[in-house]
This record gives sequence, structure tokens and C-alpha cells, in this order.
Amino acid sequence: MNIDGFSLAPLVGELNAALTGGRVDKVFQPDPYSLLLWVRQPGENLRCFLSANPERPKLLITTAVPENPAVAPTFCMLLRKHLEDGRIASIEQHSLDRIVNINIDVRGEGGRIFTKCLVVEIMGKYSNIILLQDNIIIDAIKRVSSHVSRHRQVLPGKEYIYPPGQDRLNILDIDSAQFIRQVLAAPATSLSKAIIATGIGLGPLTAREIAWRGGFSPDIRMNELDPADEDALSEAVESIASPVKNGLVTPTVVVEGQNKPLAIAAFVPEHLRQYNLHDFSTMSAAVDFFDKFKGRPALPAKEVLTKLITSEIAKLNRKQTVLAEELSQAENADELRKCGDILMANLYIVIPGANQQALLDIYSETSETQEIIINLNPTLSAIENAQQYYTKYNKAKRSEEHLIGQLRECQADITYLESIAVALSHADASIEISEIRQELVNAGYIKAADKRRLSAALSSPLSAITTDGFTLIIGKNNRQNDLVTFKQARPDDIWLHTKDIPGSHVIIRSENREVSQQAINEAAQLAAYYSKSRQSASVPVDYTKRRYVRKPSGAKPGFVIYDHQNTTYVTPEETLICKLLNPQ
Repeated sequence: MNIDGFSLAPLVGELNAALTGGRVDKVFQPDPYSLLLWVRQPGENLRCFLSANPERPKLLITTAVPENPAVAPTFCMLLRKHLEDGRIASIEQHSLDRIVNINIDVRGEGGRIFTKCLVVEIMGKYSNIILLQDNIIIDAIKRVSSHVSRHRQVLPGKEYIYPPGQDRLNILDIDSAQFIRQVLAAPATSLSKAIIATGIGLGPLTAREIAWRGGFSPDIRMNELDPADEDALSEAVESIASPVKNGLVTPTVVVEGQNKPLAIAAFVPEHLRQYNLHDFSTMSAAVDFFDKFKGRPALPAKEVLTKLITSEIAKLNRKQTVLAEELSQAENADELRKCGDILMANLYIVIPGANQQALLDIYSETSETQEIIINLNPTLSAIENAQQYYTKYNKAKRSEEHLIGQLRECQADITYLESIAVALSHADASIEISEIRQELVNAGYIKAADKRRLSAALSSPLSAITTDGFTLIIGKNNRQNDLVTFKQARPDDIWLHTKDIPGSHVIIRSENREVSQQAINEAAQLAAYYSKSRQSASVPVDYTKRRYVRKPSGAKPGFVIYDHQNTTYVTPEETLICKLLNPQ
């Protein structure tokens, strides 16, 4: 989460409003750096995700449910002991720094209420999650000993000390003009560095935006500024700070091209207008969207299966090329028969021992006499050469039928494996990887001797809501595709799939209503996004009523045929996909 303390402030406000008063129902630790708190509020359960991952630290309310290890780590067990059944009293940001305190009231012995604090430090490689009581460290997700830091240890029993740099100014608490006077007096070399050095929680993005709104280059040297520039810079600071003070933020993610996230902010970064700016209704949604670009660490089993499928597809493509060449030769079988017929018509003209001979072409369609060169085996007689041509012709005709069948089977295998490759690229939980592996075992691509026992639990299809209220179901692999199409969908529901492209089956629940074109377009976006053409433009997506979709007898998992379809063309948009999957 590439976010500074200033833009973190409205996110903390959202979390405080949503979670305060809620009961900590469950605590999970999906990976060594992350926690998931299930918070029960009246009528709903919320999931607060905290991560001290050095590459992707974050804090947000999420709808995703990350996979949890079978055995809870020690820190997770400690948090369950101290925090479960506690009530969230408040969520606060320390000053304007990237430090968030989650205060939780828990009932102790004799019914006394104790307040324990879960401190989330979102500071890149120094990120951490620390449990305190009365400012004494109970434990941390990452312990820091004196061997790592002589100035600040994070160990059980130690007093908690905030990281250095807490003496800077908070632009939400200080007058803008006074702040700029301090900036102009700073010893920094450039304006943006002076802003960062003077204000707590102001990162490079916010500093550059203040400079830009003031009409200056962020890299302008401080000795080129004078007191007359104070008013312009003060107005720039006020334009940034005032909306945050009044709760009128515009969560924005800056993306270069289609898939390179640059920044996330609580305001519109005007100096980055040359890039794609995506705005959101909440900071949590913006953080979730930004984090999706960052990706997740690859699962080892996923990498193994990916290599296997890639290798199998490459072999099938080579086989397809060879079969196509052989079929092309077999399709010329009639030329062999013609040569045999021409020899039979000219038996007494053929010179014995010749390698080839020009003979009258009895198949010529012109009125003029035409000759054709016939290749001969000099050791054979004319009639034996003719019989050899007939033998080659009969063999070629038989092989043509066989080759057509082999080529059709090879193409079907490639299509099938490409569908598995697409499902594997979208799989982000080991249960989904396990299902795909089991499918490969059943299909014979992995030896039965290597077969592992499949978990009794099965993964669930994705669900989404269109902007006009229709429920969508998305299959992420072939098993789920068969499930959503033939078990969960009703005859009048709308079924969607990318045209001639491996991908997900998507269902629009009609619920006895006329399905809107808007719902179809949004469902088509999801079908294109969860297909092989995720990064393409103008992806064709077929849609029809579920009643017109059939599965041929003996067909591979996920394969269907359909009719009565219409086709729409869409270009997948990450922003829309995120909003559909995570409705606010």
C-alpha cells in the first residue's frame, strides 16, 4: 500500500466509523506477516485485513477471505487469547504518521475491563504489528532485537517507543500560512524535500502536489523562493488539507497504462493527469484496487502445474504442426491415383528402366494435347509402377481420415489445456490449485501414482452484483463452470462466455425480471476479465439463455455447446471489475 500518513488519515476514519463497537469474533493469520480480524457488528460481519508485509503493507476492510493455515501460528494464538470477544473501542492514527492504533476493550478477571492496543506500523520494510497493554509490548508479528536496532527494540516486556520523526508539523492541526513559513525556513535543497521534512505524514506524492498547485516545480531550489511566494503555497496546502479535515476526500489510484500502479491518494493528484486516474467511493476500495495490481506471492504447487501445462501445450502445438503437414500431403492423394491411371492408359509406351517419362494426361480439361511427367521406379515394370501409385493412394486416403481425427483431437486437447491454464492463472488458494491438479490427474496428464487425496472441501464460485442489482455467478475453473451452468443456473438465467476463447462461465440471475443491457455489459466485462483475453481490447462475449446451453455426452469438464446466442464486444476495465466484485 504505497500511501503516506496524510492519505492514511481518511482510511483510518473509515475503519473507525465501520468497526468501532464491533466484537472481535475471530482472529486469523493467513501468512507470516498478515492478520485478519472478523468483527461482528449488528446485522453484519466485517473483515479487517492488516499486513506488515515489507513489500505490500496494508490496512483495509476487505470482502476477500484469504486462505488460512491448518495450524494457527504462535502470534495468532496469542492474539486469540488476548483479543477474541473484545470490543473495538476506537481506531486512531498517531499524529499524521503511518501508525494506526486499534484499541480493544477486553474483560479480565473479576469483570474488570482492560484496553489492549494493536499497533499497525505501515512503513515499508520496517512495517510491523505489535500488541500492547499499558504501553508495554506483549508481542509483535516481527520481533526487533538489539542486533537489528540499537535504538528501538520490539520485544515482549519492553516499553513501546514510537519510531523517530514525530516532531514535525501536522498540516491538519496547524494554520497553512504558519506551515509554509516553516517550510520556507527549512534547510532542505528543494521545495518538495522541504515540505516532506517539515510536515509529518507527507510523502513525495503529496509534497509534489502541493508544489504543483502552488505553481512551482517540486524540484525548485529553496534559494529561488522568497516570502512573496508564501500566499500561493499556503493556498495550495489549504486546498489539500481542507477536504480531508471536512471529510470530503476523493480516493484516487494513479495507473500508468493498463496495469502499472503508480500512487494512491485521498485527493486527485492533478500533477499526474497524464496517467489514468481511477476514483473510488472509499479509501478501502482504492487500497483493495491498488493491491490487486501488486499481485500475490505465487504458490509453489501453482508454479509446478503452470510449467506442466505450458510444456503439454507446447508439445501439442508441435504435434498439431506435424499432423497438419501430413494431412496436407494426404489431401493430395488424388494426384497419386491420377498417376496410376495415366500409367495404366500408357503401359505400352513406358520405356523400361526409365526414372520418369512424359505421358499423355488423360485428365486434361483443355482441347489441346497435354503431357505430364510421371516419376517411375526403374526396377519395376510399368504396371508395377501403376500398382505402386494405387497402393500409395489407398494408404493416403486411409491416413487422411485418421489424420483428420487426430488433428481434431489434438486441437480439442489444446483448447482444454488452455482452459485449465486460464483457471490456474486466476487461482489464488491452495484448494483451487488442488482441484485443478485433481482434474489433470483425472484427464491423465499426471500419473495416477502421484495422485494426492483431494480435500473434501470444494472451492466456491465468485459472486458479484451489477450496478442495477442483478446477481452474477462466475466459475473460476472447469469444475466451477459446470457447477454454475448446470447446477446453479435456472433455464431463464443469462449465460455468458467469451467467444472461442477459454474462460469462465458467467451467469446473470434473472429472477423473473427482464435482464438489462447494462447488466449484460457488466457481466460480459467479468467474462472477458476471467478469460485468456484479460489484457485484450474488444473481446467478443456470447450470451444466451441458460436453456440453450448443453453439454455433449462424454465432453471434457467445462466444455459446452450453445445456440440462440448474441455477441457483444467489451474491453475489461479493472476499476469496474473491482466495483462489481466489491460492492460498497
